[in-house]
Amino acid sequence: MPRLVAVCAVHALLPDAGTIGITAIDKRPVDGAVKVGPYGVYADVQADRKHHGGLDKALYAYAQEDAEWWAGELGREVPPGLFGENLRTEGLDVNAARVGEVWRIGDLLRVEVTMPRTPCQTFARRIGGAEARGWVKRFSDARRLGPYLKVVRSGRIAAGDEIVVEHRPEGAPTILDVYRAP
Repeated sequence: MPRLVAVCAVHALLPDAGTIGITAIDKRPVDGAVKVGPYGVYADVQADRKHHGGLDKALYAYAQEDAEWWAGELGREVPPGLFGENLRTEGLDVNAARVGEVWRIGDLLRVEVTMPRTPCQTFARRIGGAEARGWVKRFSDARRLGPYLKVVRSGRIAAGDEIVVEHRPEGAPTILDVYRAP
């Protein structure tokens, strides 16, 4: 049964060498149920709203299975939120998700897959260390991107909630089909 491992929101705004000067990629799991509305997890923020957030990128989902793969590649833990995701999932191949696919999470929340995540230099700086150099290409080449999601129906969710794929549009491209590496 696919389920939520964690729901993450910004922990702190951090200084960043990029053009914005700060980043909100420091996401960490929240305790208990949290409200999710049209712009994502309640109390979450995005520092660079030109490239992150908004209605079509309200949430970012990443699979536990992909995080475990990266943990092996990087030789370190990849806890929920490290990649800037709001939702850490388990038991669902998020990279095979089709654009337009609708998931029910918990009792009420409905989300629609809109597009793949495109890694950026802020993400590379977040990873840090020797891995930061060439990270965007490495992450892109691994094709373990995770999707952005649009909120179709607001609701409250918590770690442990079931994820049900309610609609999978026949013939629609997967997020990997539409991905264009930077």
